[in-house]
Amino acid sequence: MIKIGTCGFTYKHFNYFNVLEVQETFYDFLSEEKMAKLKDLSTKNNVELTIKANQIITHSYNKFTYRRAKNKFGNVENYGYFKPTKEVMEALEITLNEARFLGSRIIIFQSPASFRPTEENIKNLKDFFRTLDKSFIYGWEPRGEWYSDLETLSKIFDEIRAIHVVDPFKNKPLDKLQIKYYRLHGLGEEEVNYRYKYTDDDLKRLKEYVLSENKDIIYVLFNNIYSFEDALKFKSILSV
Repeated sequence: MIKIGTCGFTYKHFNYFNVLEVQETFYDFLSEEKMAKLKDLSTKNNVELTIKANQIITHSYNKFTYRRAKNKFGNVENYGYFKPTKEVMEALEITLNEARFLGSRIIIFQSPASFRPTEENIKNLKDFFRTLDKSFIYGWEPRGEWYSDLETLSKIFDEIRAIHVVDPFKNKPLDKLQIKYYRLHGLGEEEVNYRYKYTDDDLKRLKEYVLSENKDIIYVLFNNIYSFEDALKFKSILSV
């Protein structure tokens, strides 16, 4: 099965896609009222919701991504990088509760390029995933230097048993799981190019790649400013 959707969405998206990634959970914690609205739309339209884990877990405190966070707590020096701190663990518990409320079975952790493959970071990452609630499915999207040593990265995924979340135009997944989760960030020299609009040829290449995989379920989520249009076009191309 192939599921197509977008990272981030408006309410109209529920009429067009069978999966949507909740990104608001990365920037801040959702109110019960907002979660109830999303849950209702998800149920009525038979749309699966996945969620992106809160940035307090993955990102050190900064003036860019945290400017949208109204619910900061504790010592910001203890934020991010899967550290074994009270703040990270509290953010994790809130993320898990949001997933339970929304009925989400998949939670995505996206680490920044500044989270480098040091001994300390690798240890914290492994310890963190070892403690997770096994009733969910987890994905990790590493960025930056991790791809300079694919052998080590592959061994990490074998150990943490998480989906290797990738942009298939940039990297190929290293995990051995039967679920694949692709986040498409636009083409270009950088890891992300949110202003990129995918061409028909791009999407035909994506179709060939996705159809060549023998997996139980494949998630394809567009994460660019043209995500709605590109996801719709990919749905059309995939059906031909």
